[in-house]
Amino acid sequence: MTAPFYLDSDIDEVVALLGDVAQDFAGKTVVISGGRGFLGRYFVEVFERMSRKALSSPVKVVILDNLITAGKRGEEVPQSEHIRFVRHNVIEPFAIEGPVHFVIHAAGIASPFYYRAYPLETLDVAVRGTRNMLDFAMNKGARLTFFSSSEIYGDPDPNHVPTVESYRGHVSSMGPRACYDESKRTGETLCYIFHDSKGVITNVIRPFNVYGPGMQETDYRVLPNFASRIKAGKPLNVYGSGKQTRTFCYITDAINGFLRVIARGVPGEAYNVGNPRPEISMHQLVLAVQEVLGKPVAHNLIEYPDTYPADEPNRRCPDIRKAKLQLDYVPQVDLKDGLRRFLRWTDATYTGEQ
Repeated sequence: MTAPFYLDSDIDEVVALLGDVAQDFAGKTVVISGGRGFLGRYFVEVFERMSRKALSSPVKVVILDNLITAGKRGEEVPQSEHIRFVRHNVIEPFAIEGPVHFVIHAAGIASPFYYRAYPLETLDVAVRGTRNMLDFAMNKGARLTFFSSSEIYGDPDPNHVPTVESYRGHVSSMGPRACYDESKRTGETLCYIFHDSKGVITNVIRPFNVYGPGMQETDYRVLPNFASRIKAGKPLNVYGSGKQTRTFCYITDAINGFLRVIARGVPGEAYNVGNPRPEISMHQLVLAVQEVLGKPVAHNLIEYPDTYPADEPNRRCPDIRKAKLQLDYVPQVDLKDGLRRFLRWTDATYTGEQ
């Protein structure tokens, strides 16, 4: 039997962090597109844990996924009377019988490696898929939350870092990242139109570099890359100058923030969800990993591979005051604690054969 994709204590932690927000889902039906992806799997586990430990009546969950990028772990659908799996590609219309209260549109291709390889598919799921899920939510009278991206801000002007939701972004419509960046922006526009013109309650979430157990070893983003090479005893590869900065949000804090938006976000509004501290360079991230491991780790500066899209943003850091003031969202897990949990999990699950 394979080890679970999550740390059991993390699931309990999310339920505890939510407090009375969890009760907003009692007795409700939630449809999750991309429900077997990294974030989708956490939503399913948290809803199931809520149903068993925190709620007076269970959450019914309908999972939509075509399993194209889910990997082996994603194909292992939990067996529960409260969970139903439907194999479905959201670029096609969807309908089911019965009431639906929340639609979480989390389907998408988020890894730069994969959206570089599948640009049309990336565009379709964020545009056609979003339109289909909005039509579905409208027909059901459900509330829809769209998972956008911090990439919609592009490479922000330094005067706008940390970046607030009102910043309009600096994004190219032509280039290797455009299929992802621009399709997410169009998805946001669709949500605005359906809310403004058709009365659908919509929210947009812009996640900032979420990480944690459950990330596939072949995800090709920085922390899975580092973890895989650590497991293999190889030097870490740092792309470019290593001076580009990011903030990192551990999965428990991210899911807590996401569910607060899904349940109680102001209709029609977008929210940054992430951890604004620390904003660190990739060089500093290597040092943080070394400190957590308690030993030096060799690393190399290398050119960006051809498979990685050009025009990487130099800085990315969220301003989360809006989520804090409106939704009482406050991240709890610092970087070293999150890295410790993530690397403990990858040490037991990664093969080092990426």
